[in-house]
Amino acid sequence: MNEPASESASAVLPVRRLGRSGVAVTEVAFGGAVIGNLYRAIPDADARAAVDAAWDGGIRFFDTAPHYGLGLSERRLGEALAERPREEYVISTKVGRLLVPVDPGFAGRDAGEFDVRASHSRRWDFSADGVRRSLSDSLERLGLDRVDIALIHDPDDFGEQALAEAYPALERLRGEGVVRAIGAGMNQAPMLARFVRETDVDVVLVAGRYTLLDQSASRDLLPLAAERGVSVLAGGVFNSGVLAAPVDGAAYDYATAPSSLVERAREISGICERFGVPLRAAAARFPLRHPAVASVLIGVRSASEVTDALALWSAGIPDGLWPTLAAAGVDGMDA
Repeated sequence: MNEPASESASAVLPVRRLGRSGVAVTEVAFGGAVIGNLYRAIPDADARAAVDAAWDGGIRFFDTAPHYGLGLSERRLGEALAERPREEYVISTKVGRLLVPVDPGFAGRDAGEFDVRASHSRRWDFSADGVRRSLSDSLERLGLDRVDIALIHDPDDFGEQALAEAYPALERLRGEGVVRAIGAGMNQAPMLARFVRETDVDVVLVAGRYTLLDQSASRDLLPLAAERGVSVLAGGVFNSGVLAAPVDGAAYDYATAPSSLVERAREISGICERFGVPLRAAAARFPLRHPAVASVLIGVRSASEVTDALALWSAGIPDGLWPTLAAAGVDGMDA
C-alpha cells in the first residue's frame, strides 16, 4: 500500500499511490479551501501565485470542493491550472453540497467561514442524481472534462443516505471511468472507518483527527485502512492554527482553542525546539509516518506560504524527536 510510483519530472515531490487505484499523489497536496477565501478574502492574483508556486515546488495534487467559497476555489484552481499538462496533475473535488443560485440582486455575504458574496446557497444532496449534478457543476467551474478523485463531503448527518445512494453512484462513475478514485472526506474518524469497512473506497480524507494534538484516527480508522488497502489523506494537520502558532486566542477546529489545548501545543512545541525542529514542521510531517497516509494537505494563501510549507516538509527531523514525543503522550507514533 502507498508504494512509490514513478515521477513525471525531476521537480515533482515524492508520490504515493492511492489504494488499489492507478492514482498517484504527491506527499504534499495543495489544500484549496484557503483560495476560496477561507476566513478572509484574498486577491485573485495571490491565489494564482500560490498555485503557481505549488507547481514550481513540485506539488501535483490539488484538492478543492464546491463548498470552498461557493465554487470560488474550483474556479480559481481551474484557471491557474488551465495551461498545465492535464496528465501531470491530480485533482480532487467533493460531492454532497449543491450550489443553488440566489436572487441576482441579493448583495449579502456568505454566512459561513468563507468571505464571499452569497451568490449561491448550499443544499445538501447525497442522492445519486445529486452526485452526478455536483460533479457536472464542478467540471464546469474547473474547466475540465474529468476529475481524478471524488469524495463524499461531510455526510455526518446523512450517513445512511451517503452509504446507500452517494457511494453506489460514485462506484458506478468509477466503473465508467468518469473518476479514477472515490472515497469520503470528513472531520471525524468513526464514520470514515465505516466507509472503509463497508464499501470499496480507494481513499478517505480525515481532517484534524491525526495530528500532534489529536490522534483519534489511529485507534480504528488508520489500522483498518492499512488492513484493507485504503489510502488516507491527512488534512487539518495544524488543527486550524494552534499547531502553527500556539498563542492565546489561536484557533482549534474552527473555534478559539481552550487554554488547556494551547498549553499542550506549547509543551509539544518545546519538545520540538529541543531538537531544533519548528512545531509546524513536525505537525506537517507527523501524519506521513503512518503507512496508510498517502498525502498531507496544506492550505496556503500566497506564494510565500507555499515556499514555507515546502521548507517545512523538507526540514530534517532527528530520529530522536518521534520517540520523545511518544514518551510525552503523543500517541500513534509506532504505526
